[in-house]
Parts: sequence; structure tokens; C-alpha cells
Amino acid sequence: MSLPSVSSVDRPLRGILCMVLAVALFAAMDAAMKSLTPYYSAMQIACLRGALAWPLVVSWLLSTGRHKTLLNTRWSLHLLRAVLGVTMLWAFVFSLQSLALAEAYTIFFTAPLLITAMSAFWLKEYVAPRHWVAIALGLLTVGYMLKPDGDKLLSFGALMALLAAFCYAVSAITVRILGRREGTGNMVFWLMTLLSVGAGLLAWPDWQPLRSELWLSFVLIGVTGFGGQLAVTEAFKVAPAAIVAPFEYLALLWGIGFDIVLWQLYPEFSTLAGAAVIMLSGLYLVWQHKA
Repeated sequence: MSLPSVSSVDRPLRGILCMVLAVALFAAMDAAMKSLTPYYSAMQIACLRGALAWPLVVSWLLSTGRHKTLLNTRWSLHLLRAVLGVTMLWAFVFSLQSLALAEAYTIFFTAPLLITAMSAFWLKEYVAPRHWVAIALGLLTVGYMLKPDGDKLLSFGALMALLAAFCYAVSAITVRILGRREGTGNMVFWLMTLLSVGAGLLAWPDWQPLRSELWLSFVLIGVTGFGGQLAVTEAFKVAPAAIVAPFEYLALLWGIGFDIVLWQLYPEFSTLAGAAVIMLSGLYLVWQHKA
């Protein structure tokens, strides 16, 4: 049986609203994870990200009846998403050990550009020649920000943020493919489950006991991680990747706010200038999508 037409089920407005909500929730989750970096390894925090949200995911599945289809799934793509998810979270959390949220987000902004480029090859979604120019401009800007004399943005942390962006882009494409046949429940459950198990096994040799005084961060990671994962999965399921991905740029505003309020860190001009070029490149893709 052939796959259904993507355009017949697309709901761009719903996808955009889901992405805006997901960005806000994930920004709060990232701030909570950054607060844990002095106490736990990046891999243990990646495990906690999945494990703390897992009970909420299971409760949601049972209450809505979505658990009945969990075994009717494409295992190969879920395993791929799990590997990508573990790598992405480990790399991003590692980057937060040395970068401010706004700096990490600026590098991570490569992801929407990569998603748009990949959608042309893997999803056969149309990307006009002038869109490729915008993608190239954004990627060149990131390259400039990583140049040898690029101050602290040239660091292992910055490279880890770039690796996280690549993993996220590939994962977003797999969501688009899975969404043609599977529901949001399947995708969220298996990602959280495999992420918790995979990252937990890798973190086990250096596992540190959970501190009771950090309970608020643990609760925030669980709740925002659950809500954000539902929203972002739905966004990429119901709308073209090229449409919803650029709205992740709103994360910079959240990142700057959390940096200032929680850590009294103010963004440098070079960070804001680079982010502006990358954001404009991505927003241009949205405005010209149907051209």
C-alpha cells in the first residue's frame, strides 16, 4: 500500500502553533538542565530528561487509549531516533557546561536550515533556488562564528551544539516520515523509553545520586519535556518541515531571558549579530515557501 500524500494531511497553522508552544517549553527545560550541569554528567542529564517525562507519557497514553498501537510500529526508525536523541541531548547538555543558553541556541539554529535542506532530498519537498541561497548564507554565518579567532564560540562546547543541531535535523525528518503512518503517541513513547534506557546504560558507570534540593529542576524537566515533546512531534507530523522549523528561532528570546534572570549573563554583540543573520535566513524560507 502506498504512503498517503503529505499535502492531503498538512495543517500548517496547527503545526506553527505547536512549534511555538514546544519552543517555550523546551527553553524552560534547557534552563533546568543547565542548572544540573554542575552536579551531573551530560549523559545522566540526558537520561533524566527522558525518565522524568516517561510516567507522564504513559499516563497520557493509557488515558487516551493510544497504548493499543504501541507495538504496531517501524522499529528501525524508532531505534534511529533513539540513537539520534541520545547523541543530541548529550551533545547539547555538554555544550551548556561552557556556553550560555543564548550562545548554544545560536549555534543550534543551524538545525532549521539543515531540516529545510534535508527535506528536499528525503521528503521530496520543493526548495527553490533562492531558498538554497538563504540556507547557504545561514550556514556560512555559523561557520564564521566557529572560526579559529572566534573567541569562546570556538570551543568543544560550540562544536557539540553543532552536532546536536545535526542530530535534531535528522530526527525531525524521521518524524515527518513516521507521521505518515504512526500517531504522536507511538513516537513520543518510544523516544522517551529508548532515550531513558540508552542514556541510562551509558551514564550508569558514573551515576550520581539525585539531590533532594534540586527537586524543582527535576519537576520542570519532566513536565516541560513531556509537553514539549508532544508539541514538537505534532508540529512536524502535521506540517511541512520547512514551514515549522524556523519558528524555533523564538528560543533565542527565551534563552536571553533565562541567561539574564538566572545567571546574569548578557549576550555579546557577535552572538546577536550572527543569530540575526541566521534567523533572517530561516524566516525568508517561511515567507517564500510557496514561491
